[in-house]
Amino acid sequence: MASERYNARQVEPRWQKIWDERKLYETSNDDPRPKYYVLEMFPYPSGRIHMGHVRNYTMGDVIARFKRAKGFNVLHPMGWDAFGLPAENAARDNKVNPRDWTYANIETMKAQLKTMGLSLDWAREFATCDPTYYRHQQKMFLDFWKSGLVERRSAKVNWDPVDMTVLANEQVIAARAGVPARRSNSATSRNGSSRSPR
Repeated sequence: MASERYNARQVEPRWQKIWDERKLYETSNDDPRPKYYVLEMFPYPSGRIHMGHVRNYTMGDVIARFKRAKGFNVLHPMGWDAFGLPAENAARDNKVNPRDWTYANIETMKAQLKTMGLSLDWAREFATCDPTYYRHQQKMFLDFWKSGLVERRSAKVNWDPVDMTVLANEQVIAARAGVPARRSNSATSRNGSSRSPR
């Protein structure tokens, strides 16, 4: 008996279309089953996915599918970590509006991720650069500030002269584009935001 080779380009789009039409992975808040939340991370919309994304989202998808098979109402959303200087700098370097640059990259990456057939609830997708999202973060910060839960002080930070921003310790690489991050004083707040050193 001859076995046919699995043709993913032919089979996958057909079934993914059926899943989309049936809203198979959209999660209802009213579902009585026990709830389970799966969130790997929100990718930075650089414009293309890489094997790290494939690995990360495949692992989360396995967990989401396993929990669904066990009878859970699984919320498996997707969003985009799209706020900040890297997007602005990339847009500047490419001479385009940061909003246009970011949302075009999001559409490209979304299309790439969709070809993987992940069990994501795309109806709950959002980007952190969207004012309807970040206005809540800004309000929370101001509420913390007014309540005395945020303080401003001088601290040593890892300044990246290429992207003109502060890096977390785990982001510091010995040399990035031939220019190492440098330790310098900066006015920072406890929530991690900072101003560039002078």
